[in-house]
Amino acid sequence: MFAKSLTRIAFVSSLLVVSSIGANQPVHAQSVLDGDTKAADVAPMRNAPSSFADLAERLSPTVVNISSTQKAQELPNLPEFPEFPEGSPFQDFFNEFMGQRGQGLPVVPPASLGSGFVIDGNKGYIITNSHVIQNADEIRVTLFDDTTVDAEVVGIDEKTDLALLKVETRKKLQAAKFGESHNMRVGDWVLAIGNPFGLGGTVTAGIISARQRNINAGPYDDFIQTDASINRGNSGGPMFNLDGEVIGVNTAIFSPTGGSVGIGFAIPSDLAKPVIEQLIKYGKTRRGWLGVKIQTVTEDIAESLELDEPRGALVANVGKGGPAEKAGLKTGDIILKFDGHDISEMRTLPRVVAETNINSTVDLVYWRDGEEKTVSVTVGELEKAEEDGILQNNLPQPPQEGVKNELTGLTFGQGDDENDTRIVITDVERGSEAADQGLMVGDILLEINQTSPASPENADALIRKASTDGKDSVLFLIDPQGEGDSRFVALNIEQE
Repeated sequence: MFAKSLTRIAFVSSLLVVSSIGANQPVHAQSVLDGDTKAADVAPMRNAPSSFADLAERLSPTVVNISSTQKAQELPNLPEFPEFPEGSPFQDFFNEFMGQRGQGLPVVPPASLGSGFVIDGNKGYIITNSHVIQNADEIRVTLFDDTTVDAEVVGIDEKTDLALLKVETRKKLQAAKFGESHNMRVGDWVLAIGNPFGLGGTVTAGIISARQRNINAGPYDDFIQTDASINRGNSGGPMFNLDGEVIGVNTAIFSPTGGSVGIGFAIPSDLAKPVIEQLIKYGKTRRGWLGVKIQTVTEDIAESLELDEPRGALVANVGKGGPAEKAGLKTGDIILKFDGHDISEMRTLPRVVAETNINSTVDLVYWRDGEEKTVSVTVGELEKAEEDGILQNNLPQPPQEGVKNELTGLTFGQGDDENDTRIVITDVERGSEAADQGLMVGDILLEINQTSPASPENADALIRKASTDGKDSVLFLIDPQGEGDSRFVALNIEQE
């Protein structure tokens, strides 16, 4: 599901949010060559055509308009209204608009307008965003020739906001072809075709403004940013390169007004294609699963773990019974490579694992105790783990008292339950670095410098020992509110 800060294009808000679909606003750019760069090394410029008319004419038949509705419901019984004299205009008003006294009032069914595009003209497969058809009871697709047909849902993937529809027609539909988004460069021209505000067949052009954008929409964020003008109703429509290939699915916009301001986002085709292939084959996604919670390796964390530079994905939690646990991974390990892929940053790992074949055995390179180690891991299935409830955890019961550590401003206690031996943060000093790092009362303290504290007193002692040993920082492993989504936090301390 998209974060709250994200409003789908189908229903963009007027707040300053990332909404679902689009954006435009050309900017001027200046090309600069430094002394080490030769003109011959610069890729030749591909000029924009004098007109996009031929390209738009060729591609527009592949794009469709999508409308979805939910069944009308009735409001609860209304209070009785006063009697009016026979023939009173007030009586006519209430009879027409309110129905008989005390009866429910029909509610207009909610409707969603969006876009989509054909990927298989013979089978009638159409791609759109999942938020365009979410909770829909009826989905209607309007083709390029204004023919309107019913559509059925083949599969939905909320994690990437993609949906696959199928329509039945008497004629073969013109289909769009996927291109390779990784070949696109910042500054390349793109064309967007869609249904903004219900205005079907709208064509806009712009450039790729940035790549690999993370807008906190989901676990596989890797968006293409564009300034091509896209608005409400463009959701699910295609973004084409100048070869007429789909290199993105328009999904979100950043907008203070609800309309295009030149900052739009599209799902890259390289991410969309394997998802669509799985929806066609299985009706759902089947992603690889490692069974770890991870976080970014900061400079402080890298230094604490004696890693040469911030890189990889830090293992903050290892799920019980998951592939990582079976392979021997532990919290505090830093995953550097997975199946031959370098994990240069944390967010790379989920995408690489997700695209790995389920039940395949691959090599994983990780950092532990100041050196690289390699282990074989058999990849599981994420969806099965979710169905089996393996990813669910219980909330903690934070204690009320504890031992305060003056070096960090944290107070540690033990669970209220006599059987609960966990060390819990019971107080966070205002204005402390711990507060700035987001530590809260109720967070579970799992490790201090990769050592599990045996008691609140022991937690305090471990921090003080680090200080007397001359360490500038202490590495905490925290389970926020006991939800099982643990993370590492490095806090600076003074030497005692």
